Amino acid sequence: MPGRPLQVISPAPFDQMMSPSSQSVLFFFLGGIIMFMIMLILALVFWRVIKPADLKKLVKQARRRPANTDFFSGNLRTISLFDFQTLKRATKNFDPSNLLGRGGFGPVFRGKLDDGRMIAVKKLSLNKSQQGEPEFLAEVRMITSIQHKNLVRLLGCCSDGPQRLLVYEYLKNRSLDLIIYGKNDHFLNWSTRYQIIIGVARGLQYLHQDSPLRIIHRDIKASNILLDDKFQPRIGDFGLARFFPEDEAYLSTTFAGTLGYSAPEYAIRGELSEKADIYSFGVLVIEIISCRRNTDLNLPSEMQYLPEYAWKLYEKSKVLDLIDPRMREDGFLEKDVLQAIHVAFLCLQPDPDLRPPMSHIVTMLTSSADMFGAPVKPAFLDRKRNRDENPSCDTISEPFPSPLQSDSSSLPKQPN
Repeated sequence: MPGRPLQVISPAPFDQMMSPSSQSVLFFFLGGIIMFMIMLILALVFWRVIKPADLKKLVKQARRRPANTDFFSGNLRTISLFDFQTLKRATKNFDPSNLLGRGGFGPVFRGKLDDGRMIAVKKLSLNKSQQGEPEFLAEVRMITSIQHKNLVRLLGCCSDGPQRLLVYEYLKNRSLDLIIYGKNDHFLNWSTRYQIIIGVARGLQYLHQDSPLRIIHRDIKASNILLDDKFQPRIGDFGLARFFPEDEAYLSTTFAGTLGYSAPEYAIRGELSEKADIYSFGVLVIEIISCRRNTDLNLPSEMQYLPEYAWKLYEKSKVLDLIDPRMREDGFLEKDVLQAIHVAFLCLQPDPDLRPPMSHIVTMLTSSADMFGAPVKPAFLDRKRNRDENPSCDTISEPFPSPLQSDSSSLPKQPN
């Protein structure tokens, strides 16, 4: 008897086995799980990047200072926001033994972060930063808007109540003044000194001509030139620096700088331009070559003011007497030294228009081409002071005008 044919019955699709209401519940349940996982991942990432305390602080700052909401915009995203307690711990509560020096707006301390990185922390003095946030933001925006190998690098900042701190990279050999003013026994040979001179010149060329913003430093001096482990120079302390309009020859403003390095037209009449930095560079070059301060009232009267003394030697064809005696013993290239001194005199010209731009100065220092003009006698300020005064060490500072705001005290002038 023939059997009945076997029938294969295929199971119904899963979605057909479920009622429409059951399908809706399942999709809703799966979608909820997926959304929960996404939110959990985002919460973990958010928690790792921004701590709750930092978030509360940012919210408070945004509510209290709505005009400064651009603080974390643009280039500022590339730097770190440090907690005050972190910096306090890194500097051992700003221990005096960690003091590296004092800038125009406050002391600078050496510190070590928990990850082992060495840092330099600039703590703005409260009595010199009464405007608070504007000048703090000004230096932060200034230094983060420019990048060059001969400019010091800003790592981050801290704004905690009245506290304003800037965190810079720590440079092993600290500042140039510690070496050339004889505060330690380290000797710089001519090759290293020439490297420092050229590096500072290139840094200033970038600020004046090559950076996206035209910037005048206003306080070029040995203590503001920092040296890395290979003695490559980096210009630091932008606390007095100013953005400068592209279409103006100079600005009329209140003097802020260091006597002894300041151009006469700026120190006396308040006429500020990049030529003020160039004058300061000329003084610095002579200091590096002679290894002494620009003003030393302990010396005989004819030697007290270095640029004036250098010019007297130049007129007597004895300018090589200016050279650091230790460098004489070590040896140097006379042609290069004379070339650097000649460039310094061109930077010290009494008429700002006679001072060459930094691009020409870099070319003169690095090229064998004869680009030199004959310098005329530099202009000198009246140095008749009491012996207990040292004008080269006193920095006269105005409250730092923020480049984020218009400076009502700076009225643009056209050249005569």
